Parts: sequence; C-alpha cells; structure tokens
Amino acid sequence: MRTYDDSFSGVRIYPGKGKIYVRGDSKVFRFQNGKSESLFLQRKNPRRIAWTVLYRRQHRKGISEEVAKKRTRRTVKAQRGIVGASLDVIKEKRSQRPEARNAARAAAIKESKEKKAASAAAKKAEKAKSAAAAKGSAARGQVSKQGAKGLPPRSPRLPAKRLSLMNPKFLRERESAVLVSFRPVLLQSRVHGMP
Repeated sequence: MRTYDDSFSGVRIYPGKGKIYVRGDSKVFRFQNGKSESLFLQRKNPRRIAWTVLYRRQHRKGISEEVAKKRTRRTVKAQRGIVGASLDVIKEKRSQRPEARNAARAAAIKESKEKKAASAAAKKAEKAKSAAAAKGSAARGQVSKQGAKGLPPRSPRLPAKRLSLMNPKFLRERESAVLVSFRPVLLQSRVHGMP
C-alpha cells in the first residue's frame, strides 16, 4: 500500500484520501484535506502553524519517548605535570607544611639579598677603580678635545623653562652659572614674541 505525505502539513495520506493540486508550472502538491490546501493557497508558513509535522519537529514535540535520557558527564580533575615541574614535585610542594615553606622562602630571600649586596660591592669597586684611572690620566696631562682647542669649559645647561630665568630668586641662586650677557637677550626675545 503506497502512501504520500501532505505537501503542507507533512501528515501521511492513505490511498483513496486527499486531493491533488497541480500548479501552472506542472508541480504536483498533495493535501490530506481542504484545511491544509486552503492554508497552502494562502501561502502560510507550515513552520508557524502548531499542528503541522514541520512545526512539531522544529519545536521537539512528541519525541520524548524515542530519546533516552542523556547521562550527564561529571568532570574529574586530573593532575598533570607542567613545564619545569613533574607531578611528583607538584604533589610534594602541595603536601609541604607551612613552616617548611616559610623557612624555604626566608632562605631564598636571604640568598637574593646576599647576591644583591655582592653585586653592589663589585660595582662600587669597579667605579672606584675607573675613577682612580681617570684621575691618573688627568694627572698625566690629558686634556679634553675642547680644552686642547683652547675653548673655555662649558657653562652648565640652563633649564627649559624661560620664565624661571626671569625669576629674580632663581637668578640669585644661579648667578655664577648664568652669564650677564644672557639676560638682555632673553628679555629682548621675550618682548618681541620670539619663542
């Protein structure tokens, strides 16, 4: 016995039942009854009509008997070794007592402080050695390039803020550093709007 499916609702049509509708482009549609034919001709969407097979399949209706209850998986924590530490080392550290851990930490801190002090002492010695060498070379008569040319030694660099140069208090403090000839030039550039 051959059966057909309803073109709209998806319900099975048995022999001797239903209607056949042939569209202008020669496509054949089979309907179980006038209700599904009418809804099809109104261009209704079978996925939005609650009693059709398409709707029920889309919204998972009536399939609870077929599907067995899914078993939920419980996650089990597995310990693994990481880069630089094997599983045994990790377990050992985890089982370590707090007192032992604190003692190990204190020892590590002490060791790092000693290393720092040793490196600082080495730096100091190196600095003193280089200073002594520089003093010795100056005593031997070595002169800088500018000194060899006969130029006077450079005056200390002036701060970037021009307003501080105009401050009388600043000028009194740095009188030796600021040349007297600089004052009128700075004042003049200030008056004419030059930067």
